[in-house]
Amino acid sequence: MPQQTRILLVEDHRILREGLRAIFDAEPGFAVVGEAGDGGEAIRRAQELQPDLIVLDLSMPRMNGLDALKDLKRVAPGARVLILTAQLGEEYVFGALRAGADAYLSKDSSAAELVLGLRSVAAGERFLGSRIATQFTQAYLEGRAPNPQGAIPDLISRREREVVKLVAEGYRSREIATYLSISEKTVEKHRANLMRKLQVTNVSGLTAYAIEKGLVTR
Repeated sequence: MPQQTRILLVEDHRILREGLRAIFDAEPGFAVVGEAGDGGEAIRRAQELQPDLIVLDLSMPRMNGLDALKDLKRVAPGARVLILTAQLGEEYVFGALRAGADAYLSKDSSAAELVLGLRSVAAGERFLGSRIATQFTQAYLEGRAPNPQGAIPDLISRREREVVKLVAEGYRSREIATYLSISEKTVEKHRANLMRKLQVTNVSGLTAYAIEKGLVTR
């Protein structure tokens, strides 16, 4: 019997996870062996399960997919990663590919295209969904150079990015400290640094920044 490709499915919407699981489990040679609802949980599950393939959303609560991607490749080095997301900006695509993603598809892809991407990645190939490929071709024809630097500028650190995301999602400093395993004083220091760097004076300003950069959706 041919060996199955073991999939870890990372998506924060339960109903979408159930639909994707049904598609993947129906494909010969594939089996979903685990699920996760955010980046932190995905890292723990990937380390535990050592899947062959990780299907990963980017926009999730607490830790998003882009921040989790490098850690996923570290804890499960044999896993290939297929990004399935609504984030279609060139900066997100390049950020994900630079961080180690093997495929990038839009959530409005057909089931047939998704399965094609799945099989391509499982075979060791790279894959871009048709919408992404068309978007890049159009940018090339118009003479626009894509921005390869990732979705968030180097102005803020990864830890600050994690803090601003959690602040925007409504978590308090004590909750953020517990989730990130740092002190509440350190959280407050990060908040002060963020306000200074981003030139904002309140939580609303931090939230607006997080929404603008696609760290959270409202």
